Amino acid sequence: MKVVYGTDTYIGFKRPMGVGLGNFDGLHIGHLALINTLTTESDFNSFDSVLYTFNRHTKSVVNKNLHIPLLLSRNKKIDLLRRTSLDYLYFEEFNNKFSKMSPELFVKDILIDKLNMKLVVVGFNYKFGHMGQGDARLLQNLGRKHGFKVIIIEPVKQDNIVVSSTLIRENVIKGNMSKVSELLGRYHSITGIVQRGRKIGRTIGFPTANIYPDEGIILPDNGVFLSRVVVEGEMYHGVTNIGINPTFGGLDNRTVETHILNFGEHYIYGKTIEVFLIKKIRGEKRFDDVGKLVEQIRRDIDDAKEYI
Repeated sequence: MKVVYGTDTYIGFKRPMGVGLGNFDGLHIGHLALINTLTTESDFNSFDSVLYTFNRHTKSVVNKNLHIPLLLSRNKKIDLLRRTSLDYLYFEEFNNKFSKMSPELFVKDILIDKLNMKLVVVGFNYKFGHMGQGDARLLQNLGRKHGFKVIIIEPVKQDNIVVSSTLIRENVIKGNMSKVSELLGRYHSITGIVQRGRKIGRTIGFPTANIYPDEGIILPDNGVFLSRVVVEGEMYHGVTNIGINPTFGGLDNRTVETHILNFGEHYIYGKTIEVFLIKKIRGEKRFDDVGKLVEQIRRDIDDAKEYI
């Protein structure tokens, strides 16, 4: 899969293309249904396939007061999409100028002229163009006019509820990680570089790998989680605290601190790790003394081992 950035600098595709459109934050099971249809139909018609998306969430650009935390960083999205059969991943620079483009101009100038689109696959609720004036029905009308095929993916449901990135964000914040994993089709993860902390965990017998996630990536409400941790390609079980360490006076910023089980004395400062959140054990709380905190950590580890 080749990654392309911005139609302003790209000369365009020569081969006929099948195009998937959307924000695709989270790459949940609904998105994967769209991508599978795109690649299958493109292969059948001897087209190349491209997933066309944006560098930022479109709603956050249009409304400066609206902050939408993302489920995936760009790098993680690329990593996951490399596991599909896509030929191209296209990140468009979405800005105020681009947001004012009419639906018809977007289809003609971008999808047809730049992407050489012959097939487009969208979700049932897809909106495009200035103020979301375009929808799947308009896309079908434009397809008849310009001679490209339109496939609309029906909603994917879990327990009779439509799977969406918004629904997943709500469950991440609540710490309902089992529901999140059902909707994503995988465990939700947080990636970061291991930083030097205050070494409090080490002094009380539970050393932690501390990371600060990418800015803009969603985190659950503060609490303790059973986790799995990937360090240099190896998977370990862990217990992860997300919060501000209230027992020790608190921190200005939330951290993700993971005690990795059966890990030994490995030096991992400066290394990138990925923490998969499996199950919430409890909320974060302040303890009156360190001894009570240590007792609780031992119980948390015992709870984690029972689940493992």
